[in-house]
Amino acid sequence: MSGEQQKGCPEWGVMLNGFVDGELDAVHAAQFEAHLAGCASCGVELERVAAMRRVVGQPGVKWSMPEEVRSRVLGGISLEHAVTGSGWNPAAADRGIWARALRIIRQWSLVPSLAALAASAFLFINAPHRDAAVEDQIIASHVRSLLADHLADVQTSDRHTVKPWFNGKIDFSPPVVDLAGQGFPLIGGRVDYVDGKVVAALIYRARGHVINLFIWPDAPATQGRVARDGYNMSEWSSDGLVFWAISDISAEDLAVFRDSFRAQASPGEVLP
Repeated sequence: MSGEQQKGCPEWGVMLNGFVDGELDAVHAAQFEAHLAGCASCGVELERVAAMRRVVGQPGVKWSMPEEVRSRVLGGISLEHAVTGSGWNPAAADRGIWARALRIIRQWSLVPSLAALAASAFLFINAPHRDAAVEDQIIASHVRSLLADHLADVQTSDRHTVKPWFNGKIDFSPPVVDLAGQGFPLIGGRVDYVDGKVVAALIYRARGHVINLFIWPDAPATQGRVARDGYNMSEWSSDGLVFWAISDISAEDLAVFRDSFRAQASPGEVLP
């Protein structure tokens, strides 16, 4: 071996970078995490890559395209379609923008500034959305909890036992409610890792199915529902906390769980 320090396992390199970027599906993420548990070399490399990402993500390091620049580029695309008579809907600009940007770059390659703007627009518009990465991590954490013997760190249906168990393990107090009367008995809780932070995970059951509810402090999020890889997810926020519920129960049943949780949460913990 040369003097250069080995950077993880070569055969796991692609998966490591995909894991850091939140691009792995739930199955591959679980596979990599299983490998990571027994590979110190990959653990060191993961921390190195994560540290680099934290530096790049600092304010003033990552450049965001000004909205006026984006508008000028999209206006140029609209004009190009108007001239050719092909028609173009600005509201659908994000769809097929790569092909349009390539055509403009080829046609106007003699105008460097416009070509650069078109290329920048592609990078800006097609940048990975944070929510998509969070969804991947939520799915991976849910699948991992079902595959490994780590569904709950504290296993009890007593919310008065689960809630204080989190003291000292996380820097916030998650609301813990008993939903047995609504058909969602509490199983217990654990700590997990999502979106670069340690989070609380509450586990409920629904007719034999597991519901993982992930909670952490964050900016308010738009309430929404997502269906991916055979799982339904529901996101909402309240009182400075973000909630992600995931299960393979129906979207309608998960909505009932969400509404029941919000209704039963203590007013001092979560706003109605």
